[in-house]
Amino acid sequence: MNLMIIGVVVLAATIALLVALLPRGGRTHRFVDTEFEPYVAVVLTALVALSFTLLLSGALSYLG
Repeated sequence: MNLMIIGVVVLAATIALLVALLPRGGRTHRFVDTEFEPYVAVVLTALVALSFTLLLSGALSYLG
């Protein structure tokens, strides 16, 4: 059960980070066209994968 809660928290933090990185007011984010741009996408993808892994692991341990 703890893994599922941690997975939900990580997923919520990932969604909040993604919303914070979205462009606003016609301006792009400061990481666009820099050397950090590909790393931002890798971090977001890794956080989504981590959250789903924690959710599924928690569900499997809860069921059996």
